[in-house]
Amino acid sequence: MGDKFLDKVENNADVRKWSEITQLKKGDSLAKGYKYELWDYIHISVTQNNHQELKEIWDQWDDEAKQLFYCNYGDLPYLLIIKIDEHLFRALAQYWNPAYSCFTFGRVDLVPTVEEYTTLLNCSKVQVDKAYSRAAYVPAFSKKLMNITRMSEQWVTVRIKQKGECKCIPWKNLRDLTLTHLDIKKKVNFFALSIYGLMLFPRALGYVDEAVTDLFDRLDKGVTPVPAILAETFRSLNACRRTGEGRFIGCAQLLLIWFHSHFWKINKGHYRAFFGNYSPLKEIAATPRRDDISEENWIVLLRNLQGEDIEWKAHWWMPNKILFRCGSFDWVPLLGIWGAIGYAPLLVLR
Repeated sequence: MGDKFLDKVENNADVRKWSEITQLKKGDSLAKGYKYELWDYIHISVTQNNHQELKEIWDQWDDEAKQLFYCNYGDLPYLLIIKIDEHLFRALAQYWNPAYSCFTFGRVDLVPTVEEYTTLLNCSKVQVDKAYSRAAYVPAFSKKLMNITRMSEQWVTVRIKQKGECKCIPWKNLRDLTLTHLDIKKKVNFFALSIYGLMLFPRALGYVDEAVTDLFDRLDKGVTPVPAILAETFRSLNACRRTGEGRFIGCAQLLLIWFHSHFWKINKGHYRAFFGNYSPLKEIAATPRRDDISEENWIVLLRNLQGEDIEWKAHWWMPNKILFRCGSFDWVPLLGIWGAIGYAPLLVLR
């Protein structure tokens, strides 16, 4: 990454301190003298929101609305047709190594990277040197919703709900705005916020969390959501590892797409990545995959993986600048919307 970005990260003492405290509190830091061992089986749920209504809304849109969405928010709609293979996902979770924030398959360590997820997102408005970090002063949830929806304070206030420790807005309210609003730009914004809340950060099923709106409210300034998406993916896997159970609240679709892009060897189609209009997500979404492999068989396959079984560089990723260090630190802090976690991008240099 550019020196300008590294200087910002190193000089931002408040963000770094918050990151370190959060990691220590949640147990997401590498313990001194740590020795890796595979824990007992973890019971992880991949319960997802039902995306059928989102698909139907998208299918009803004309090309103008769809192109506006692609321009502002990238290729996210292709995630709506990615089927979650729960057997594979639960098997993957067994090999998550929380100490190093990576998957450890025997002697093979591999992890999704900022660069890979940025390529998959494929949004021209994302600026990779503008990572999201929680603001020192966060406006009230009602104010953020008013800014995003352009609805009255009264309309917003009566729709805010409390779900556990978090304030949320029911997705059905955003759905109604998406279906009825006459301004195409606002319809696109409501739809994008719905994808962020229901798919990328699906904490409360059927609701969009307050923290999601804080990130979303800054997307129009070019802020990249990728580090936050990765951070919450890693943190959710860690949380399930610590307790031996839990529901995954990251983006399962992106994680499985990443997996299929590295396993197994791909012998054709590399040339397409050079085309200007090429979309990895579109290609992967259209690729049929087996879903009849049991979780037990996946676990055995992953346990026996060798380096030669892996496509170390996804065929759709064109090498460019790689984030592998934060100043003099090998570990890079990934700042999520609910917390922070360490990221060891030196693993990607392989």
